[in-house]
Amino acid sequence: MESKQRVMIVEDEARMRKLVRDFLTRDGFEVIEAADGQEGLDIFFSRGGIDLILLDVMMPRKNGYEVCQEIRDSGSTVPIIMLTAKGEEQDELQGFDLGADEYITKPFSPKILVARVDAILRRVGTTPGDEILEADGIMVNKAAHSVLIDGSPIELSFKEFELLTYFMENAGLALSREKILNNVWNYDYVGDARTVDTHVKKLRSKMGEKGDAIKTIWGMGYKFEIGS
Repeated sequence: MESKQRVMIVEDEARMRKLVRDFLTRDGFEVIEAADGQEGLDIFFSRGGIDLILLDVMMPRKNGYEVCQEIRDSGSTVPIIMLTAKGEEQDELQGFDLGADEYITKPFSPKILVARVDAILRRVGTTPGDEILEADGIMVNKAAHSVLIDGSPIELSFKEFELLTYFMENAGLALSREKILNNVWNYDYVGDARTVDTHVKKLRSKMGEKGDAIKTIWGMGYKFEIGS
């Protein structure tokens, strides 16, 4: 019997936890609940086996940003969807800068949330074959979800990995921010397109000198190009 995928919801509102739990359980997920940020961290590091985290921002003890940062500082690339009542652009960019993969503003449709969870986990778990992308010492293994730069592994978040893969699969093509959002995020993102800029900045930093392959096209977007 195939084991269920585990989703942890870290949320201090009991009614919200129950709402999300009911929809996820109905869709076949195992749901683990934490009532505040510190409890979420304790469960994550002690229990293990968490496939995705739904993380509220405003919580007692530790807020969502602190939780996200601690998880990313540990080297984990577990997908994180941040939930918040805040809709200001700077809050979203802060979450992405810390390594969050998606950002959903309350109130939201539970069905849409479940669809996002399902889409992310499907892409993480069902990449077909041992498909390898290589360019100038950059090697992306889509099956293993790993990246090597001149033979040395680098740690990327889920979205950073998807972004680099998309760039390499479309090498030489000029890609608008809107096109990148629609393909990497898999939906028409309603926020500011500077979300892409935030992720590109972090990706370039992690890639070191190889990050120069991601060229900025001013006023439009980006292009992945080697040797120019």
